[in-house]
Amino acid sequence: MDIRTMTEYLPAELSQTYLLFLVVAVLLLFLLLFVHRRRRKEKRTVSKVFSAIAYERLDGLVVPNGDDGEIQIDHLLLTAKGLLVIDVKDVVGTVFGSDKMQDWTVINEERRFTFANPQPALYDRIAAIRAIVRQVPVTGRILFLDGAAFTKGVPRLVVDCDELLQEFTEQDKTSAKMKVEAFKPHWELIRSRAVPSEAGRLIRYRA
Repeated sequence: MDIRTMTEYLPAELSQTYLLFLVVAVLLLFLLLFVHRRRRKEKRTVSKVFSAIAYERLDGLVVPNGDDGEIQIDHLLLTAKGLLVIDVKDVVGTVFGSDKMQDWTVINEERRFTFANPQPALYDRIAAIRAIVRQVPVTGRILFLDGAAFTKGVPRLVVDCDELLQEFTEQDKTSAKMKVEAFKPHWELIRSRAVPSEAGRLIRYRA
């Protein structure tokens, strides 16, 4: 029995309501599947980029912030160029933001919304890591995934996946390994200073 046959047994008003409900439910299901697949694809892309530039990675690390408090770092990477703090932003649309703007705006086909300039918070995370390891280069980047476009200029710490790869990939593998080995004691120091209950999830990419 198809949907049309089923609706013949319902009153006209209920039949239209039933069909409308069914159409909305199907559309919502397809939307949820699309969003789920997109997030899985983006997660794989980010993980692939991280594995290309990092030797080890800590996710969800919580460390002292230097003011008797704590600060969470979403991603901390051990690279041949030092320690790299990464904040990932998953937005779709045109992004209007600058180094000095307090709020950034995203405009897409569905809506317009604002969020706080993420760079000051990133500077705080970088400062917290630098307070623990003073002799290692520490920097940070805000990684915007595919779907975000800065049409009026790109803020200082913002990158996409390709730019992150280009900036932090070390071509000389021998030299890179030597640098990473020199950074390792400082990396372990950070792990030892992490809040015990929030020590972060460690991911090793290669020796």
